Amino acid sequence: MPTVDRNPDLQFAQGLARAFAGAVLFGLPLLMTMEMWWLGFQMSPWRLALLTTLFFPFLVALSWHAGFEPTFSWKDDVLDALVAYGVAFIASALLLAMLGALGPGDGLREALGKICLQAVPASIGALLAQSQLGEANAGGDTRGGKSSHASELFIMAVGALFLAFNVAPTGEVLVISLRLDEWQVLLLLAATLAIMHAFVYGAAFRGRPRKHPQARWWSLFGRFTVTGYAIALLLSAYLLWSFGRLEGLSAIGSLKQSVVLALPAAIGAAAARLIL
Repeated sequence: MPTVDRNPDLQFAQGLARAFAGAVLFGLPLLMTMEMWWLGFQMSPWRLALLTTLFFPFLVALSWHAGFEPTFSWKDDVLDALVAYGVAFIASALLLAMLGALGPGDGLREALGKICLQAVPASIGALLAQSQLGEANAGGDTRGGKSSHASELFIMAVGALFLAFNVAPTGEVLVISLRLDEWQVLLLLAATLAIMHAFVYGAAFRGRPRKHPQARWWSLFGRFTVTGYAIALLLSAYLLWSFGRLEGLSAIGSLKQSVVLALPAAIGAAAARLIL
């Protein structure tokens, strides 16, 4: 009996350890990116607040799909999302301090801005820790084994957001978009769609959407590839807007940047089932 009583606490402690490891693993590239340090205090406070506020329901839904511990209700998923963000916040603060990106000379606004922004991608890693770092089928299938079209699209959004977040802060997105003519942007868009579709259906990756026996290729292309690309493009545009990368640009210039960023975002969307 004592062993049984301790099991839930032990499992939660193991889940926290995996969440911390996942936050470090997924967040480290951005934690060592100077542009993210600058954005932490240069980014508009209300845009940062909007990003973190809108991101929380996303974390709740991600917990339902692949949390760092088994959950059985939306209340559990909300608590998991809160814990994951808390773990990501602590991990980001510790690593930023270790890297010298946080110091006693930083103001409260600057320090909180850096940590809150870094905690967004790190919290994704914290919640994906169960599927990436945990034991196989740990806790059983708490999601009922269902894989709806909406669920597939959400998982694609996870992959798109994560890869786009790693590229959006850099100045290279703007540089590349300025070098491309309009016809080259259209070619990039078409090539991205082709790569995305081939990545999902051409290679036998686990977790790829199952083809319906009567479904034609153009139906699958429209329902998954085109829709997934649209999600990647919208998320790319939102991240660029949040980071102030679209300030002073024309509609064409903003669209060009979004299409450039949508290349890694779309690949992330296509490969998302490798993670979840």
